[in-house]
Amino acid sequence: MKKFIMYGAGNIGRGFIGQSFSAAGYKVGFVDINMEVIDALNKDGEYPVNVVTTNKNEEISVKNVYGIDGKDVGLVSDEIAGCDLMATAIGVNVLKFIARPIAEGIKKRAENGGRPLNIIICENLIGADEYLRGLVLKEIPELTDFVNEKVGFIEASIGRMVPVMTDEKRAGKLLRVYVEPYNVLPVDKAAFKGGIPSDVPNLYPYTPFNLFIQRKLFMHNMSHALCAYLGNLRGYSYVYESVNDFDIRYCAFRALVSSALAVAKENGAEIAPLLDHADNLLYRFKNTALADTVERVGKDTKRKLGPNDRLIGALKLCEKYGIDASCICIGVAAGFLFAPETDASSTEVSAFARENGIKKALKEISDYEGKYVSSIERVYNALLDGKTLAEIVAETDDIAGKNIKV
Repeated sequence: MKKFIMYGAGNIGRGFIGQSFSAAGYKVGFVDINMEVIDALNKDGEYPVNVVTTNKNEEISVKNVYGIDGKDVGLVSDEIAGCDLMATAIGVNVLKFIARPIAEGIKKRAENGGRPLNIIICENLIGADEYLRGLVLKEIPELTDFVNEKVGFIEASIGRMVPVMTDEKRAGKLLRVYVEPYNVLPVDKAAFKGGIPSDVPNLYPYTPFNLFIQRKLFMHNMSHALCAYLGNLRGYSYVYESVNDFDIRYCAFRALVSSALAVAKENGAEIAPLLDHADNLLYRFKNTALADTVERVGKDTKRKLGPNDRLIGALKLCEKYGIDASCICIGVAAGFLFAPETDASSTEVSAFARENGIKKALKEISDYEGKYVSSIERVYNALLDGKTLAEIVAETDDIAGKNIKV
């Protein structure tokens, strides 16, 4: 039986990547430092994944799994040395801590015949492949040629939504994960070394992969955050409530169309599949079983309103190609008003904008001084003055319409 090593036994690791490779016939070893999870994996040898929609809950048993103590570098490197394929889903900030065990595993592979190793990097970071490659090479600079020739650092686009698990959802099963039905895993086709696995049905190799990186960040993440920020203005707790609000759904779809046009232009791609994806995203956001909260999706605006992140990045791409981004501007303005008490990053950003003005906040937080500053300022001040979202969207439509010359 082929062996797959999953670095990270969290919700994405268990609920998406590990499940996919188990279903394809791989034995899946999960590396983690949470010994409660590792012990449960070794005790049970399987775990439940519940595929949920608003009206359906289907439980799947993921089998042929085991746990690996992430603190045991020797054991982890042995597992990596002997596996057929591996992946990470641990969070960008943790990658630096796993570079050494990965490097040790690569070193052992080189000593034992030099089989290629492909590492699928399931992290929310543009350039994750070069980042992890750099971390690993710092540990084994003497194997630079081997790494360049035999180790594939493969970016992935993680679109499957997995909610925060509660005790109620777990229902006494520590390892249980809830997931949505969507399970396509796009990966960078050009980055593989020694062949691409053909036995994982939902693996979708594609090149050039920048299309999927931008689709995830500037469409999925952008519209998800926009729905959270506009939902916050209307007092909603859950994203599905936001998407069921006509004004918010309309604004989100307009923003998605703008971003889709820009992504298509940037990558020389057909627009029709991207518009289909926009429709599908809004449909998936309505899944009440995921119960994704406005607070979770919107949190950390210092990062999410950053210069190249979901909203400002999409805005800049639209500006580059002369595409109207007025509804993305509404999302940006609403983001600067997002300030849950439990979210220190967002309360800091919101307070800075109120005290210094939105122009200065855009420059300081978003490093943005482009053509849409005045549009964002207009919406931000209108929201502060108590104008409704419906009124702002109507005004935005009027302005956008007058600016279009046919």
